[in-house]
Amino acid sequence: MKTHLSHYFHHLFRAALILVAMIFSLTLQAQSDNSFGIPSEGKLNPAANIVAVPGSRAQGWLGQGRSEVIARHGIVATSDTLAAQAGLEILQQGGNAIDAAVAAAAVLDVTSQNDTGIAGDLFALVWVAQEKKLYALNSAGWAPAGWTPEFFRDELGLERVPGIGVNAATVPGAISGYDALLSRFGTMGFKETFERAAQIAEEGWGQSERRHRDLLSVKNKLRNDPDSSAVFLKDGEVPALYSIIRNPDLADALRLIQAEGRSAFYEGAIADAIVSKVQSNGGVMTKQDLAQYQSEWIDPVTTNYHGYDIFQLPPPGQGFAALEMLNILEVCAPQHDLNLASLGPSHPDYWHFMVEAKKLAYSDLQAYNGDPLFSDIPVERLLSKSYAATLCGRIDMDKAAEPSVKGGLDGGTIYLTTADRWGNMVSLIHSIFSVYGSGATIPPFGMMLHNRGVAFSLASEHPNLVAPHKRPFHSIIAGFVMRDGEPLMTFGNMGGAVQPETHVQHMVNVIDHGMNIQMTTDAARFTHSQNRNVLSMESNLYNLVGTALKAKGHAVVPVNGGSVGGYQGILFTRDPSLPEPEFSEQSILDDHPVNGIYRAGSDHRKDGQAVGW
Repeated sequence: MKTHLSHYFHHLFRAALILVAMIFSLTLQAQSDNSFGIPSEGKLNPAANIVAVPGSRAQGWLGQGRSEVIARHGIVATSDTLAAQAGLEILQQGGNAIDAAVAAAAVLDVTSQNDTGIAGDLFALVWVAQEKKLYALNSAGWAPAGWTPEFFRDELGLERVPGIGVNAATVPGAISGYDALLSRFGTMGFKETFERAAQIAEEGWGQSERRHRDLLSVKNKLRNDPDSSAVFLKDGEVPALYSIIRNPDLADALRLIQAEGRSAFYEGAIADAIVSKVQSNGGVMTKQDLAQYQSEWIDPVTTNYHGYDIFQLPPPGQGFAALEMLNILEVCAPQHDLNLASLGPSHPDYWHFMVEAKKLAYSDLQAYNGDPLFSDIPVERLLSKSYAATLCGRIDMDKAAEPSVKGGLDGGTIYLTTADRWGNMVSLIHSIFSVYGSGATIPPFGMMLHNRGVAFSLASEHPNLVAPHKRPFHSIIAGFVMRDGEPLMTFGNMGGAVQPETHVQHMVNVIDHGMNIQMTTDAARFTHSQNRNVLSMESNLYNLVGTALKAKGHAVVPVNGGSVGGYQGILFTRDPSLPEPEFSEQSILDDHPVNGIYRAGSDHRKDGQAVGW
């Protein structure tokens, strides 16, 4: 008996040792090959391969990714942390919201040439507290004087304006836009506002996940232009995730603008470099095209939605589509016995109604939008409540419709917003359109030309028929909200064609549902293709209502956050117990906070943040 027990315990002990050895071995094997998320040759972005579920907050809506940023002296929200910090730095140095917006945008021109750059375009809405007035700036570049339908058809042998190469680029408007903002409302110049951007271009910055992904997606486009390959690739390959990126050539351009101002870009050495690149590659842009260009101060367009005045930039931007869509929602909901607030964003009918309203507004957008200096665009009629009422019968709550007018182009951009301690607020959008724009880089200044010209048409009756010094259909828009003549909110949602429909989703979120300024972006969104009539919904939203919407005839597909763009927003709430701000010379020098509270949010789908002090 003792012998049997001895053998039994001997075998049990050996088994235990083997089990311990196996566990120890498995423990060693279980250690990640990419500890701390450090990339390796086989895993360019290790985090993408991890299976996990997100945690939740301890208060408020548990699905919210981060808290609002709350501040009184000033606040900045951008899609890049370095840009947000640059804007905040300007505010802390005594600059105003206009100065801060230019400084933040200039940093994005360095770190985010996947989306934007100094050879891009921009638009802005500017609330000037001292004047109690909202201004709109159109800094969309115009076509070269040599751009005619015949130039593209006969000389280039093309059937449409290209999206790649120097003949995709109109005159860049961004630097003119910066100059217009600083000259009219800023307290600083290019020297101060471009300093952080130039320093970052010289010293280098870290390669983020989204920009790394964008580089991978356009690697071949960049390889096809030797100047682009030299600036953005390393030996023809995409620089590794988290590696240090530098652009000393772009720093030279920024330093030149600091020293010489706007003229360096439109008349000086940078203009010479642009014309040389364009003309040596079969383009017709001239020094005169650049020198004659000027930004334009214009009046914003507006509608009232449930008591709030929503402002957008007029054509050639697509902002009026957002306002028309809001009108349709407000006017047509009662006719279909709907109430968006009570229905809520978990009900299929809510999303069906939103998408059908979008199709109607975008059909008018595609039918009419263009350069108002060349085309008669009936904006006043399209934005009337009576016109919205004529569209209600075209919505069938049981069946998805086919868009009556198709069209639209995908693209990207950056949106940022700033506010200061005197109550000034800026809503600014800035873009080179497609990922890395035209793919054509200007030597020796390390900047990518945009490709906004692709929005022109060669069809003779089209509102966007290409013509000399005409501006193309523009996707980039910036939003602003007021109530009773007082500023309330700046907001925007970058992402090409998605912008008007996402602007509307944010307004419905904050006005109808009472979402806070951060929650509205953390909530799932949709985007609908006017060309393909495909409805894309972020995966959690698709899982919730996708089946029910398919039953109504929608072609619904799940997507990730890359399809719905990126939002920033700032809300101002005045404290009635505090006096109106003063605007004497001394008060501008005084370090005092605004007479209320700023609250800001930033999209977790991008790389940025909201910051304040």
